[in-house]
Amino acid sequence: MLNSEIATRRNQAIAKGVGMMTQIYADRAKNAEVWDVEGQRYIDFAAGIAVVNTGHCNPKVMGAVEAQLARFTHTCHQVLPYENYISLAERLNALVPGEGEKRTVFVSTGAEAVENAIKVARAATGRQAVIAFGGGFHGRTFMGMSLTGKVQPYKAGFGAMMGDVYHVPFPIDLHGTSTEQSLAAIAQLFKADLDPARVAAIIIEPVQGEGGFYQAPAELMRALRALCDEHGIVMIADEVQTGFARTGSLFAMEHYDVSADLTTMAKGLAGGLPLAAVTGKAEIMDAANPGGLGGTYGGNPLGIAAAHAVLDVIEEEGLCARATELGDKLKAKLDSLRGACPRIADIRGPGFMIAAEFNTEDGSGPDAAFTARVKDEALKRNLVLLTCGVYGNVVRFLAPITIEDKIFDEAMEVLEASILAAQEG
Repeated sequence: MLNSEIATRRNQAIAKGVGMMTQIYADRAKNAEVWDVEGQRYIDFAAGIAVVNTGHCNPKVMGAVEAQLARFTHTCHQVLPYENYISLAERLNALVPGEGEKRTVFVSTGAEAVENAIKVARAATGRQAVIAFGGGFHGRTFMGMSLTGKVQPYKAGFGAMMGDVYHVPFPIDLHGTSTEQSLAAIAQLFKADLDPARVAAIIIEPVQGEGGFYQAPAELMRALRALCDEHGIVMIADEVQTGFARTGSLFAMEHYDVSADLTTMAKGLAGGLPLAAVTGKAEIMDAANPGGLGGTYGGNPLGIAAAHAVLDVIEEEGLCARATELGDKLKAKLDSLRGACPRIADIRGPGFMIAAEFNTEDGSGPDAAFTARVKDEALKRNLVLLTCGVYGNVVRFLAPITIEDKIFDEAMEVLEASILAAQEG
């Protein structure tokens, strides 16, 4: 079977709105390696977009899923509950940053987690408005799209967005927006358009994912926490992409000296199975009436079992420290290429959530075409990379944190060759 043959069938069977980053059809995978249907082997620096942080087919995760599979696959927790759902909630309540008693609800996707966080915030405050940031990504549901600070491709053609959603600029020094300007935009919003007494929540990614891997400055987080406390607003940390050791800590909010009221998570939580959660302060989480939260597949037993194993692997294998070690090596490699590739405008990111941003050779602005060439050259050499950013000029690196040293070193050689080939092209 050939990739091209499947691609032809795919074009005839799947809606074109489902984007495709490659035409490589996976057959099997192990840790940081994937083999396609033609037997070609690839090094995976995408990890399903930060999902398999613990590697493809992690033995401990697979074992937990197989054990649960032999017992039962679904009862719907709202009908016939099961203990491991509760024990996972207990673990997250203890692990998610923030003081005091917490509660958790499980759903299936990151977008669902965001939707439910907004529902909870509105129920707890009796307010409607929500503030989000330009460049942020929060999902493809209508509330998720509305919160997302990027029109193409997420909002275009889908009509009116949800009401009472407001955006302010995210601070990015490289693009000329400071923390002071972001906070001034909120102040102006409160002065001209929105009574803060109507705001239910402010939602922010500690490190923007799709937006370009920009980390929120500590002074911004402190100021948002103070604003939320002053006006009775719920602060939501969207940790869907940053969670579960990716940034060198279990959650990215651990890098700050303030905490959110609610935390959304998904992706890396269950090592490849669909599971998401919202964890937050008990008095806020308990505001929704029974039946107001949940879902038929929310907290599926297989995903719950996998998540327990993921948390075990992160702790037992020291993956937070490993993420920092790998990220430092990757940043050093990228930094060593600056002389040969003057288009490298920035290298950034905590832990193993690293990005390289590329500008034109004269530094006049973002260079999306060159960034695409880097990705394409890497793919020719069997290294899978992802791009991101509002301008499409960022390569994000999201390999499994369990990647073996020899595979990582091989990837670094391929990355160097790919950047140099793109520069020469």
